[in-house]
Amino acid sequence: MTSVLNRVRTSVLEIAYEQSGSEDGVPVLLMHGFPYDPRTYDLVVPLLVAAGCRAIVPYLRGYGPTRFLAAETPRSGQQAALGNDLKELIDALGVRRPVLAGYDWGGRAACVVAALWPDKVRGLVSANGYNIQDIAGSTKPAPPELEHRLWYQYYLHTERGRAGLTANRREFCRLLWRLWSPNWRFDDATFERTAGSFDNPDFVDVVIQSYRHRFGYAPGDPALEAIEQRLAAKPRIPVPTIVLHGDDSGLSQPESSVAHRPLFTGPYQHRVIPVAGHNLPQETPKAVADAVLELIQATT
Repeated sequence: MTSVLNRVRTSVLEIAYEQSGSEDGVPVLLMHGFPYDPRTYDLVVPLLVAAGCRAIVPYLRGYGPTRFLAAETPRSGQQAALGNDLKELIDALGVRRPVLAGYDWGGRAACVVAALWPDKVRGLVSANGYNIQDIAGSTKPAPPELEHRLWYQYYLHTERGRAGLTANRREFCRLLWRLWSPNWRFDDATFERTAGSFDNPDFVDVVIQSYRHRFGYAPGDPALEAIEQRLAAKPRIPVPTIVLHGDDSGLSQPESSVAHRPLFTGPYQHRVIPVAGHNLPQETPKAVADAVLELIQATT
């Protein structure tokens, strides 16, 4: 299926996005994570379009052809930036109450919008549960079994990590793909179709700031502080939600997202996807598409 690459301006970005399907279809925004790009939804989009949806897949800040409008804008990857980018994209496109689906950074953006601006959202498909960060609680140690999975975050807290990501971005990101999705047998061509998105001139700065900010080791963008303050209260998500979790994720086990249940106050389902890892749209596209279509049917 051929997607059309478009661009739209928000307050700080020119966001590149791919669009497929009828303009009159139910809008669905599909949000990729780190370190991925819209290629992760290549097998999801045809399933949604065949069901009459309008599928929109943006490149996040710091990825692919998305660009900052001004040199002085902080290259922030904090959760408030990701959420505000998505809110402004919805407004700029003029789409009414889309379904949001995402994982990792993209799932965080979707959760932020669903929590803070639920009137803009028809439904939410969130991989790995409630993805809004508890920055105030980030100094509390996790069990060692989880801590060792976060080695890459601690690495990126250091200047050695910044230098390593700059010099070895493809090798670094490919390693994360393997570790996080141990049962997914992707080939070189699949990785290379995404890897070009890491050549964005702001990729390293956005990634470094994201992983440092969430632990309180880097300041946020002052323009986004009001949003961060709202997120610090762990706002509940009232929109209809389906949470998906791969049972062989190299990052987190399904039990972690089960514990998030009290943070969702609307209609809610939790589904464990057998064999799957972290990158659910690319590993199990039908499970993601089915969740989106179920929410559309339930809210029609």
